[in-house]
Amino acid sequence: MDTPLHEISLDTLCASLCALTGIEPPKYAASPNEALVSAASALLNGKKADRVLMYNPDAVASWIQEKYACLMPEVTSRCPIRVPMRTVMPSVTPVCFGTMYTGAQPEVHGIRKYEKPVIRIDTIFDALLRQGRKTCIVADDKCSMGKIFLERDMDYFLYPTIEEINAKAFDLIREDRYDFICVYNGNYDSLMHKHGPEGLEALAELRCNARTFGALYEAVKTHWTGHSTLLGFAMDHGCHEIDGDCGAHGLDMPEDLNITHYYTVL
Repeated sequence: MDTPLHEISLDTLCASLCALTGIEPPKYAASPNEALVSAASALLNGKKADRVLMYNPDAVASWIQEKYACLMPEVTSRCPIRVPMRTVMPSVTPVCFGTMYTGAQPEVHGIRKYEKPVIRIDTIFDALLRQGRKTCIVADDKCSMGKIFLERDMDYFLYPTIEEINAKAFDLIREDRYDFICVYNGNYDSLMHKHGPEGLEALAELRCNARTFGALYEAVKTHWTGHSTLLGFAMDHGCHEIDGDCGAHGLDMPEDLNITHYYTVL
């Protein structure tokens, strides 16, 4: 039997994050995902989140999460909110993250293929800045997240290695200065392309992603005690196997389009 596509679009996430933090969404954002807003609001006990930590692993498909849930206990045990979503086409990194953080479809935010121009329309980062929220991106210096949201009055911590990226993320949590932090890790995606979505090398990186999220959770729990924090394990798109035991994405198929985000509140 064919796997159905998830019904709710990724473009609903941006306005959902805005609703949960009490700010006006970007100009072109789609309406929020009411199920996510309701579930997270219940955990917030009616308050708004004054902190958000978005952990963005690349290419972790719903089917991979389901098949290898045993590799992700740090995520599944800590996050009671599970949000199936359908990403956008083409299902490649800059297009999908463009939609995630603008709430707009690709034809609106302007990235419609694998390229990394700076997005010029309103984004969640602009919305946060209008409200005086201090925000930053911690990412690979060559990746989409490190490029498409540049040229804003916010901070960018861009490094060539996962180790440097994650070390900086922990430093920023300990410093307790930012209201909204995005941490991008592309290690699963990189190894998935070379060894296939289920290759041992790729699955080892999925295990690393889960452990990193768990460590970030514990750091927030220790250092952000005076805040109401929303944490997300939020990927951009999925993946599928191709000839030669390699992996790919970008097609209009459930393996690439179906993603599942996880959220919790501290």
